[in-house]
Amino acid sequence: MRSPSFIRVSPFIRVTTLLFISIAPGLAQAQWHATVGAQSPQKGRQALAFFPNELWIHEGDSITWRFEAGEIHTVTFLATLPTAQVRPPFQAFCPSSDPSTFDGSACVSTPPLVEGSTFTVTFPTPGNYKLICLVHPDMTGVVHVLEQSKPLPHTQDFYDDEAEAQRHVLLADADRDDDEARSTHHHASEQQVTVGGGEISTNAAGASTLSIMRFVRDPMIIHAGQTVEWATDDPEDPHTITFGTEPAGDPFPPSSNVTVDADGARHAVINSASDSVHSGFIAATPQDRTGLEQSPLSTTRFRITFTHPGVYPYICALHDELGMKGKVIVLP
Repeated sequence: MRSPSFIRVSPFIRVTTLLFISIAPGLAQAQWHATVGAQSPQKGRQALAFFPNELWIHEGDSITWRFEAGEIHTVTFLATLPTAQVRPPFQAFCPSSDPSTFDGSACVSTPPLVEGSTFTVTFPTPGNYKLICLVHPDMTGVVHVLEQSKPLPHTQDFYDDEAEAQRHVLLADADRDDDEARSTHHHASEQQVTVGGGEISTNAAGASTLSIMRFVRDPMIIHAGQTVEWATDDPEDPHTITFGTEPAGDPFPPSSNVTVDADGARHAVINSASDSVHSGFIAATPQDRTGLEQSPLSTTRFRITFTHPGVYPYICALHDELGMKGKVIVLP
């Protein structure tokens, strides 16, 4: 645990201070640090996780989370008293000041934020508090707040090392290039583009997700009259396939020129590179939870028939700033 003053001091003084705090914890309050999200250098791999996702602190201590990725996240603690709060959509987050105080009686949350942002929460009351991201259901953690008389198991240096190790493992775990992705998806047709990718992992503190923000098998080369299918392989994030003008506002609904095939896949026809087509959200179907209504089947496939030769660029309207862009080359 770092000295609360954050003044640069000699190693001897720092060690002495740490020992003093561990012996008499009631005499000091500490400021801890953690991070939100991580990404590869080209932003194609996004770690949807808190680093570390488990911390032990004393009552009265504060934690500052620093956002380190281009994908949006929230730092959210839902109310637990007198009953557990129902998880809201991320658009309905409870607006909270920075810094905030959380004791379980009222929700505390950031809006969706990206790299460069910070958020500080003070915990005045002992308890075990679940940490979530409202944007990503499989991104959770926990903060254990102990009484001042209880010893803490770890220091800030431990948490820094733990965070770095967790970041490395998560980002490297699905470090696949295009050739590896092709071999993994050998069952796909010659005209199928894989949308995203990734995996969900858990530890004792909660869940983390690795999302690949790329279109696999890009560029796609076909002949006029053929149909390209996009199929999602991302377990967490929705994506879009957007040609031409990007929709204004919420990108959830598909454009009006999109129909639905008998198997539930959305389908459109493009006659010119100047045409605009938007798929709406293409996403994995949520897992059902015991005691809750069955989740509706998500749209996981989108098809476009190209009638004329040309070069047709497209983007994911949600993640194009992360480099999620593609191209269809249509030959005669």
